[in-house]
Amino acid sequence: MNGMPLLLCVALAAISTGAHAQAWTPQRNVEIVVGSAPGGSNDRTARQVERILTEKKLVNVSITVVNRPGGGSNIAFNYVNQRPGDGHTLLIGTTALMSNHITGLGSLYYADFTPIASLFNDYTVYAVNAASPIATGKDLAARLKDPNSVATGFATTLGSHNHVAAGLLVKALGGNARDLKAVAFKGSAEAITALLGGHIELVTTAAGNAAPHVAAGRMRVVAVAAPKRLGGSLAHVPTWKEQGVDVVIGGWRAIMGPKGLTPAQVAYWEGVLHKATLVPEWQSDLEKNYWSNDFVTSAQFRKDLENDYAEMKLVLADLGLAKR
Repeated sequence: MNGMPLLLCVALAAISTGAHAQAWTPQRNVEIVVGSAPGGSNDRTARQVERILTEKKLVNVSITVVNRPGGGSNIAFNYVNQRPGDGHTLLIGTTALMSNHITGLGSLYYADFTPIASLFNDYTVYAVNAASPIATGKDLAARLKDPNSVATGFATTLGSHNHVAAGLLVKALGGNARDLKAVAFKGSAEAITALLGGHIELVTTAAGNAAPHVAAGRMRVVAVAAPKRLGGSLAHVPTWKEQGVDVVIGGWRAIMGPKGLTPAQVAYWEGVLHKATLVPEWQSDLEKNYWSNDFVTSAQFRKDLENDYAEMKLVLADLGLAKR
């Protein structure tokens, strides 16, 4: 008898059918949910992802960015959490998925969602008014020997990653992070306005928020909490490590899904997002916003989240804000 044995044909057909059954693609509009109002860095991330996935035809359905601001992102977290197993709902994940839980601001945290991919890191910079006598990181370190003498502003709540960045610096310098004179603002723009108006002396914020003001001569960045120097108008600014202080911190931006996504759903979005990060427009947006290209897929991202949560909990305890 020529050809393949009947049993082998049946087995191969079953394998083929099973593989086909496991594949998944979206069948209706996809929502990318953002826990802040339009215009912020989280919103820019969502719209960048939507634009590239749509323009490059990397998905076969429409995509809508849905802003659910309020509650330190908890409104957005709850919205996505109510859609278990729905691969058509994605969330712009941030460090608020850890800090909110640790400080008691919210009950949901990263383990209540499905990690899909970490897209990039948005490293923190330490900025002062251009007229400030603080000209270098060394000057700032000297002033922070008395942490309460430097009014430090950041967005959006006590315990945010930019607050943690300020606390980490004080701790690395040998001080007590609880002594920091911390001022939380509704957003980075409000904190920067206060700095420019002379109401506070230091802002810890994303590099992209500070860069236009540095270029215009209104602000001075004295250090970046990145592994290496940034580019553009901040290329001249040394890292804390270059200045002898071991501080590296930023706010990662990620894509999360509701709890209960299948391996096929995760694999689909992992693959699509990885393709998006390879197009020239993505690279251009990273450079423009001073974002670091640190794409990490689901399995490794899940491990990173566990480590980040433990480290953030230690710092928030030092700041006197840990409730869990």
